[in-house]
Amino acid sequence: MKLFLSKVREVLQAVLPIIAIVLLLHATLTPLTALQLGRFLLGAICITAGLSIFLHGIDFSVSMIGKAMGRTFSKTANCMILAGAGLALGFIISIAEPDLHILAGQVERLTAGSVAKWPIILVVSLGIAALLALGLIRIVRNIVLHKLLIGLYAIVFLLALNASDEFLAIAFDASGATTGAMTVPFIMSIALGVTLLRKDNLAANTEGFGLIGIVSVGPIIAILLMDLFTAGNITPPASPVDTLETTSLLAPFFEKIPIVAEEVLFAMLPITLIFLLMQRYSFRLSRRNVSWILYGLLLTYIGLTLFLLGAQAGFMDVGRTIGFRVASLENKQYLLAIGFVLGFVTVVAEPAVHVLTHQIEDITKGAVNRNAVKTVLSIGIGIAITLAMLRILFPAIHLWYILLPGYLIALTLTYFVPKMFVGMAFDSGGVASGPMTATFILSLIQGAASAMPGDNLISASFGMIALVAMTPIIAVQILGLVYKMRAKETMDTEFKNKTEKE
Repeated sequence: MKLFLSKVREVLQAVLPIIAIVLLLHATLTPLTALQLGRFLLGAICITAGLSIFLHGIDFSVSMIGKAMGRTFSKTANCMILAGAGLALGFIISIAEPDLHILAGQVERLTAGSVAKWPIILVVSLGIAALLALGLIRIVRNIVLHKLLIGLYAIVFLLALNASDEFLAIAFDASGATTGAMTVPFIMSIALGVTLLRKDNLAANTEGFGLIGIVSVGPIIAILLMDLFTAGNITPPASPVDTLETTSLLAPFFEKIPIVAEEVLFAMLPITLIFLLMQRYSFRLSRRNVSWILYGLLLTYIGLTLFLLGAQAGFMDVGRTIGFRVASLENKQYLLAIGFVLGFVTVVAEPAVHVLTHQIEDITKGAVNRNAVKTVLSIGIGIAITLAMLRILFPAIHLWYILLPGYLIALTLTYFVPKMFVGMAFDSGGVASGPMTATFILSLIQGAASAMPGDNLISASFGMIALVAMTPIIAVQILGLVYKMRAKETMDTEFKNKTEKE
């Protein structure tokens, strides 16, 4: 019970700032109807309960399955086996990622069905699978992380030369959305097991970092290849929707229940089957452990269903409405201010960010304070969402104008920071965009884009998650430089003191 209550507290930390900001906007700039506000609050309850149950269930299911997989992988250094397992597991776990379902649903809605939800999910899952296999081979073969990342992003840059603005934004958003609450603990557990194959203890402690960063590149390449081979044509909706049209508080929730329940069942079924097969032929876990894992999978299903229900029927429609109305105000600076505040408070509350900051503080033995990490990340992601809002106000600012120099800076820094910070930095880019970013803030961005004149609705609506995923990579590496300088100062001081004593 204590563990579950801790999850509830974590989720409330993520949800309450959003509720507070919506209530403040309701009382000042964008008053909502009683029906809209009621639906939003009901959605918040569903999201809080669902995400708490989901995260609790993952601890008993996905994380335990990932650890069992890691222990199995640690018994073999055969790269073909690791690659095959990475392909299968990466595809299966990505399909169940809630943030990916939300993003794909948003793409389908904003493209009026010309880019359907499930093709996006399947293509992105293939990208995750391929890069997970490559990442596992990297650990075993001791391939230098920053060189592999530079090679992968070189491929991304080449593919992006002929990509449309719309698919470019969707591709980078998919990168941030796929490494969420389902994928991250599973991949980290596998990485921990595979690092046991390394004979050096230092590598076993640090080489697990970077796998999420590698995997995050997969969706970008996959979507850009999809654009290249299909010459995807995107058709925006005829007219944006400003207000919610339903007249019943509960009607949207009842309409979504069977749809969402079926989708989640389809998403959870593969990982359940793969666990049962591995249990029969490899894991050999005790009945007690198997029972806990099955119980955890059930909780994960219930929690994911509630979370998606609250997001689709409550949160996202209200987010779009507020975004539309704020962008329709005469003073456009409100849009920039709201974007920065949302980015600042949301990232502080993300559970994955708390885990990351603890890891950095522990590994650096306190040389880099976790509060400093959180502050830098908050400012960075606040700036990222402000930039997304700026792109809406000034359509001439293409996403590529920000991403290209940003990633060039990030990749250049890899040559100067301690290597363990390279892995942590690129991992942080994947974990920074959590459930609140993928639901409310993304909807707010889309609502604001729909209020602006012009034909850039789709390209302006996407790209925010891409910016949120980029800024932590730079921020954490800058902290790595700070750590490096402090370590050098400490060594110089110790050497000076030793010399003076002699």
